[in-house]
Amino acid sequence: MALRTPARPSFQPGARESGLRDCGPLVLMVGLLLRTCELRAAGALQPNILLIMADDLGIGDLGCYGNSTLRTPHIDRLAEEGVRLTQHLAAAPLCTPSRAAFLTGRHSFRSEMQEDKSLLFYGTKFTVIGYSSNWKTSTESRVETFGVRKVVMFLAGMDASDGYRALQWNGGSGGLPENETTFARILQQQGYATGLIGKWHQGVNCESRVDHCHHPLNHGFDYFYGMPFTLVNDCHPDRPPEVDAATRAKLWRYTQMLALGMLTVAASKACGLISVSWKAVTGAAGLVFLFFASWYASFGFVRRWNCILMRNHDVTEQPMVLERTASLMLKEAVSYIERNKHGPFLLFVSLLHVHIPLVTTKEFLGESQHGLYGDNVEEMDWLVGEILNAVEENGLKNTTFTYFTSDHGGHLEARDEHSQLGGWNGIYRGGKGMGGWEGGIRVPGIFRWPGVLPAGRVIHEPTSLMDVFPTVVQLAGGQVPQDRVIDGRSLVPLLQGAAEHSEHEFLFHYCGKHLHAARWHDKDSGRLWKVHYMTPRFHPEGAGACYGQGVCPCSGEGVTQHNPPLLFELSRDPSEARPLTPGSEPLYHAVVARVGQAVEEHRETLSPVPPQFSLSNILWKPWLQPCCGIFPFCSCTQDEDHRET
Repeated sequence: MALRTPARPSFQPGARESGLRDCGPLVLMVGLLLRTCELRAAGALQPNILLIMADDLGIGDLGCYGNSTLRTPHIDRLAEEGVRLTQHLAAAPLCTPSRAAFLTGRHSFRSEMQEDKSLLFYGTKFTVIGYSSNWKTSTESRVETFGVRKVVMFLAGMDASDGYRALQWNGGSGGLPENETTFARILQQQGYATGLIGKWHQGVNCESRVDHCHHPLNHGFDYFYGMPFTLVNDCHPDRPPEVDAATRAKLWRYTQMLALGMLTVAASKACGLISVSWKAVTGAAGLVFLFFASWYASFGFVRRWNCILMRNHDVTEQPMVLERTASLMLKEAVSYIERNKHGPFLLFVSLLHVHIPLVTTKEFLGESQHGLYGDNVEEMDWLVGEILNAVEENGLKNTTFTYFTSDHGGHLEARDEHSQLGGWNGIYRGGKGMGGWEGGIRVPGIFRWPGVLPAGRVIHEPTSLMDVFPTVVQLAGGQVPQDRVIDGRSLVPLLQGAAEHSEHEFLFHYCGKHLHAARWHDKDSGRLWKVHYMTPRFHPEGAGACYGQGVCPCSGEGVTQHNPPLLFELSRDPSEARPLTPGSEPLYHAVVARVGQAVEEHRETLSPVPPQFSLSNILWKPWLQPCCGIFPFCSCTQDEDHRET
């Protein structure tokens, strides 16, 4: 089915077309075909593309997905005017890997944009659990850690409760590799203006403060304004620390103990109780200070190092003032639309909402029925509405392909003593950090293009965030790269109604490098199967998440490996509440075998690549830290009068 493209508002039919209307149907058809060829030659078939991604939004937080207590009228209207997907799935349950997959159309492990290993400490040992080089067998080894290596791992922020599972510093060297191709790069080659407003979280530098190897401008975007990192509690001066808080607390206790010990030694020396030279006492005190400085230089200034705003390559606010960030992002998005309204543009609005610390303006505080989180959701909906208004006010509604989603499921473990600070995932089990359970990966998927996509259509087929890559590339007239595996499939036929089923027969659900589950859509029978090979162990036992642990682990003692695997039929049990058995499901063994065969075929497409989250890449490096001013005295405030011209 050919794309039906509405004419841009500036297009006026000529006299020749008016004359054709009086001729026969055949002549009219020929005339329209000629006009279509002219428009194609002029590039008028390229729609503007507006992609909006929320951060940590639960699928159950929106009215169009069943919420009756939160007000999201603008997103709901977007769904009414477009196509809504009910089985839209993130490729990973955490920010960095999910966004890497979204940008490239490829699972994040193909670019090593997830944790290198899961590290679980046992005294002076840790366990490394992962796939071997051919990804077919699981291996386990124990490696002794001692001396400097153990101290370095401590300073990297890895303890028994977590592995390093996402980028933790703007000053780290890991990030989206330069050889990865984003949809922005392809659209840029097709003549699009390409902008990113908001969160990046794919790295900044590699070897120097100014190489910007992982920066958005090195990945196809010609304009960037926003946060190279992500929001964390540390960005708010009144909130408790979040980035490796447990590690920081331990290091501070060790520092206090060492300092107390040194004071005791110094006092004993002064009183003549011990026979130690003052030179030795001074040297030991210097080592204690060096230990303190080595960790405090990074952990003591998380807000200054990570909570910054950039315009293109320049740091404009360090640290950022959270109370005005939303208004700045909105102004930038509206300004970008106005500047580029005469030519095809790609605008990726990567919202900071609704990630903790849930900074919300006074106009929305206390207005929802669900505390601070609900207030933040309703403010997010207002921001989306303002961006959509800018599209309409500039006469671009009918020529803009608009998409709204979230990067993964709501964060169930985000709570304080008063209320829940994370999202609601509706009827689906699990949440953020869980690669297998539906609540961690099922996200909103809403598309609108008036006159091209049918209004009010609902699609229940399995789709992926990775599908956006080939979809927008096709709409822009570009070509999907043929030199690498692309896991996404174009949604254009499905969205238009030209195809009945998604191209995905199987989808594979990872937590880091670990395959937790796989789904099979048996198109012949219409049944949708889900096989779980690993599931996280909830804490406390019987709970629905890993409370007190930040997010659930991907491997090791924090997960249960299922042999035989768990089997669910999502078409009848979307909540994954009733696992099937050979006794309750006659097709149990056949389904598990068929999915297992698909997993083996999938693993044949995997190959090792350099890790982006290796120990050396995740450490904070002062020489890579983005800075306005002279390092380490990095400080500046936003110049609100500056605008890109």
